[in-house]
Amino acid sequence: MLFNSLEFLIFFPIVTLLYFALPHKYRWFHLLIASCIFYSFFIPYYILILFFTIIIDYFAGIWIEKSHGKHRKWALIMSLVANIGVLAVFKYYNFFIDNFNTVLYKINPEKLLPYWDIILPIGLSFHTFQAMSYTIEVYRGNQKAERHFGIYALYVMFYPQLVAGPIERPQNVLYQFYEKHNFDYKLVVSGLRLMLWGMFKKVVIADRLAKFVNMVYNNPTDYHGLPLIIATIFFTFQIYCDFSGYSDIALGSARVMGFKLMKNFDRPYLSKSISEFWRRWHISLSTWFRDYLYIPLGGNRVSRIRQYFNRFIVFMVSGLWHGANWHYVIWGALHGFYLIIGQITEKFQKKITGIGNGSLSHAKFWQKVIHGTITFVLVAFAWIFFRANTNADAIYITRNIFKPASHSLDQIIYMIGKNDLYLIIISFIIMEVVQWLQRGKNLSAWIDAKPRWQRWGAYYLILFLILCYGVYNNSQFIYFQF
Repeated sequence: MLFNSLEFLIFFPIVTLLYFALPHKYRWFHLLIASCIFYSFFIPYYILILFFTIIIDYFAGIWIEKSHGKHRKWALIMSLVANIGVLAVFKYYNFFIDNFNTVLYKINPEKLLPYWDIILPIGLSFHTFQAMSYTIEVYRGNQKAERHFGIYALYVMFYPQLVAGPIERPQNVLYQFYEKHNFDYKLVVSGLRLMLWGMFKKVVIADRLAKFVNMVYNNPTDYHGLPLIIATIFFTFQIYCDFSGYSDIALGSARVMGFKLMKNFDRPYLSKSISEFWRRWHISLSTWFRDYLYIPLGGNRVSRIRQYFNRFIVFMVSGLWHGANWHYVIWGALHGFYLIIGQITEKFQKKITGIGNGSLSHAKFWQKVIHGTITFVLVAFAWIFFRANTNADAIYITRNIFKPASHSLDQIIYMIGKNDLYLIIISFIIMEVVQWLQRGKNLSAWIDAKPRWQRWGAYYLILFLILCYGVYNNSQFIYFQF
């Protein structure tokens, strides 16, 4: 079920009202059934894949907790193999076969391996990583094995974050399903406000930007120069508004019922370095890779060369996690390369810019602007490989993006549409004002302190834009494909 659908508009209030109406002891079952219904709106029988891994991980967690020595390790391995195996079959089988057949074709073109005609289950990478974090945390002794099968199943399937995160840790969420959440007016208002904001970013900004992005990126060879630059910048904001919009709706819908999910975005495009960008972008995934891959590889405890290697491996895997295609791997490798170069030149950068030597405040301001601009440009350039449909398209765009424009500015405005362009500008201004107000502040508390007419005036403005100018074309959230 899509958050930006009529079905969810009916589903959400019914599920929420029933949640508060039911006695506490039945609420977990209600949420589990609701989550099953939510997921079944995509491909119903794929829910069996979820139950397969849930059953294995549930018993693996108990086995890990009860066992000692090598038996604990074997239980963990069984769980990880089951989860990664499901990913390998549904997400990466055809990718591996395609690469293998490329080599095999040169040897014997008549004995190529067959492809499987299978559809990737929605959100498979997200709930797989969440399930893996459970058994790893039990193995590390940071989480007790969950004995209540229904509660554990709900941990994996909790509908607000089932499809596209945030990827939670068991110690952050499991205990909340045992807590009794009474109706809290402030939490309900705060949650609905966050959902409204997320919907605004998705249907008013992201889906409107997507129209021009799709036009250019689906036929990149028809363009060069300015159209490619604008489409790339548009996609940079499209993916942010799309994914952070989903996260806002997920956090908001959970908050209405009293649940607290982790923050997944923190104004990432205001970052002044690539490392800072990854502390602000898709926080649940970046911390997952840090805790479960980078640190086990040695983290910062090894030599500098090994650190660089570990970072590069982590981002290569991150690229592959996002999609079974080489252009995703290149996107991840670019970010790994950025981080390594940034780490190598860190002292040189500080020396050149004068940070830390008592520079004047206005000099520091321009240093931040320069660093922020460079970071944004590097991130936007890497997004080319993320958005391109093929490696060939990505290479074409990088080779032709700075050539003389294939279309005049007037033609580009016509392609975007004047009304859409005005709405994009207005929406951007609204978004940036809100993000500026978020700096070091509790925005909810700040809004609550305002007079009622100001609060409701802002709500009605956002609702008006959503209802009158939202793009409703059954557009999935971008990260559903992962």
